[in-house]
Amino acid sequence: MRSKRIFDIIVSLGALCLASIPMVIVAIAVRISSPGPSLYWSQRVGKGNQIFLMPKFRTMRTDAPVVATHLLDDPSTYLTPIGGFLRKTSLDELPQLWSILRGDMSLVGPRPALFNQHDLIAQRTEANVHLLTPGLTGWAQVNGRDELAIPLKVAFDAEYHQKQSFVFDIRILWLTAIKVISARGVSH
Repeated sequence: MRSKRIFDIIVSLGALCLASIPMVIVAIAVRISSPGPSLYWSQRVGKGNQIFLMPKFRTMRTDAPVVATHLLDDPSTYLTPIGGFLRKTSLDELPQLWSILRGDMSLVGPRPALFNQHDLIAQRTEANVHLLTPGLTGWAQVNGRDELAIPLKVAFDAEYHQKQSFVFDIRILWLTAIKVISARGVSH
């Protein structure tokens, strides 16, 4: 696991350097296109079910309810003018490189649940997925992303827990790149 952490640090540092100018542009675009801050600090559940603050570029209006997007009646009514684009391209996720550098997240692992996704947290705890460091991407992400029901998402997370290895992580990162380029699996 020490090698995974070293890999996370090297890749996240490199990615932050490469993405620094695009991140500044996105931050300015978010501020210009809607009132409120560029970053949204989301309370997420990390390793051992500990809460941490995860940054994302803000894609929702500041008055949006703090719930999983799929629980909103019409998520598009809360999107900022550029929010849909940021989500489809996954540019909203770039600030999470900071969380990886800090050690709150890894490049690969189960996506961190919102603090109030009690059903997901309970099922992950039952399957021992809570023992993993959450990831920027994961096995469930490349197998459906927003389209997966919670039990299936947990099943993929548990499968990752059993099979995790450097080679498996590289495969997931490769599949993630393909998904991001094609914008498949993003429902809002």
